Amino acid sequence: MGFDRNTIIGFVLIGLLMAGFFYFNMKDQNAYEAKQKIMADSIAQVQRQVAIRDSVAYLKNHPKQDSVKAAGPINVFKKQDNAVEQLSVLENAVVKITFTNKGAQPKSVELKKYKTFDGKPVILLNNDSSNFSYRINSGDGGTASINDLSFSNGVVTTNADKSQNISFSLKDSSGKEITHQYTLHADDYLLDFSLGINGADKLVTQNTLNLSWQVRATQIEKDVHYERQQMQVGYLTDDKYDFERGTGIGEKTFEKPVDWLSVKQQFFITALADKNKFQSATIDWRAPLVDDSGTTLLQSTANLHLPLNGSTAAVPLQFYFGPSDYHVLNKYNNGMSQIVPYGSGLFAFVKYINRHVLLPVFDFLKDHVVSMGVVILLLTLFIRILTSPILYKSYVSGAKMKALKPEIDKLKEKYGSDQQAMSMEQMKLWKSAGVSPLGGCLPAVLQIPIFMSLYYFFQSNIDLRGQSFWWAKDLASYDVIAKLPFSIPFYGDHVSLFTLTAVATSLLISIYGMANMQDNSNPAMKYMPYIFPVLLLGVFNRLPAALTWYYTISNSITLILQVVIQKYIIDHNKILAQIEENRKKPVKMSKLQQRIQEMQESNKKAQDNLNKRKGNI
Repeated sequence: MGFDRNTIIGFVLIGLLMAGFFYFNMKDQNAYEAKQKIMADSIAQVQRQVAIRDSVAYLKNHPKQDSVKAAGPINVFKKQDNAVEQLSVLENAVVKITFTNKGAQPKSVELKKYKTFDGKPVILLNNDSSNFSYRINSGDGGTASINDLSFSNGVVTTNADKSQNISFSLKDSSGKEITHQYTLHADDYLLDFSLGINGADKLVTQNTLNLSWQVRATQIEKDVHYERQQMQVGYLTDDKYDFERGTGIGEKTFEKPVDWLSVKQQFFITALADKNKFQSATIDWRAPLVDDSGTTLLQSTANLHLPLNGSTAAVPLQFYFGPSDYHVLNKYNNGMSQIVPYGSGLFAFVKYINRHVLLPVFDFLKDHVVSMGVVILLLTLFIRILTSPILYKSYVSGAKMKALKPEIDKLKEKYGSDQQAMSMEQMKLWKSAGVSPLGGCLPAVLQIPIFMSLYYFFQSNIDLRGQSFWWAKDLASYDVIAKLPFSIPFYGDHVSLFTLTAVATSLLISIYGMANMQDNSNPAMKYMPYIFPVLLLGVFNRLPAALTWYYTISNSITLILQVVIQKYIIDHNKILAQIEENRKKPVKMSKLQQRIQEMQESNKKAQDNLNKRKGNI
């Protein structure tokens, strides 16, 4: 029975008094009956006090007496203002989750292996506002929010596989019951959540549970502006992943079933999944444009609809509180690994290069090299060596074009301002020499996917977070060698040395390329080598140091390869001999080249006819 110690002592004392009174007053029945009434009234009073104080279990199990009936049952599904909050903890090597019996849900989540930019614990959930909530019928014609109800204190159990369970329950005298059971596995960030309802047909309207899930993302990284730019609201529907930028104010409505929803910060994710899929959902978000505290990145609210079957229902949900780590997410086999932004938009295809080429090489180097800066250097060397044949073809094509420069200059003198004739003759010259005008462009185009894949890889890989190298304290954020007392438009309020080295090496490449151009007579081209690096100065200054360090290495390797290939590998005399040999061969043009030549000839004839008509007027 649900009596506390004081209640038991009270009844024992009452029983002793009754027995003594009956023994000593056997001869006086009338007096006994009077005393008996007094004692019965005392018992009723004690019972009423127990019921008022805290006796749901007592009311359920104690024999129904007239006095109890008069007091009436307490509705456990109504708001309990004076309930005392009780906290419980599930914890493993990577995460610590504190639960509250108010609403029977996580109150705070701490990631144990990570720190914020200022050395504090990474807290992905802090119950300033509710993590999730839903409303149930309170039985008196109204409804109650689950967050206003106090469940039984959580009971924690440890299983043989080192996983931990915690269970909460809320049950009334008629048998209706709500249970929240959570399971946290060893060394895992995924939290299984089983939501059970007995009497769902009475507690839930139209057998559909409307779950509200709120997320408030706060600053974790040093550059709050850059972190805001990385915010994403992700989702999986029809086995297809997509996301919305978590900037400004937005809303998304899902008519089809949804597997899961997520809010991704730069390197951390909060997600909610339904193994049976949410029937439909809406999610809205608001990213504060101006925030005095500078800590709030995004606030989101999702309204999720969960169909329940019958009077007894169980909903298998899952929470994810953890890093945006491809390896961690990929093992769940639920599509969450796609949240890691290894490629998107026009360059969505580079995510396959990152996942299946760069990531395995990076992991191998990381396991064998202590310094993360050296890992980036070796990875860049690996990529540049892999793409060096493409670069070599580009430089050979450039050398051929340069060898033909004297002949092209003669054509310019011959045809002057007649661009149509000049283009036709230039095309014939290239074909007779066996030179493709696209020979220098295609290799450069083929390198763009590699360039973009590394761009996404280095700004998305959480293994770089918190890793220092030389003067950079965190390769996942920009390095600072000097803080400016003011902010320069398009540049910022700090000086990044890796940005300066990346821009300087880019400038050297441009200047060297300019000196080797076949045609540098255009005055506008004289300024081109300086425009792009200046633009990079503003763009790179807020990028992670891992990226600017990579660009410095890549540009340095490119510059060295250019000098070595053009000065010591390419034989210009051999190229000239090959051009002369090609001129002796019959010219074969591809269909595309034939069409281009036919179009040029047609345009020339049309221009000649136009000039004749003008001359006759």
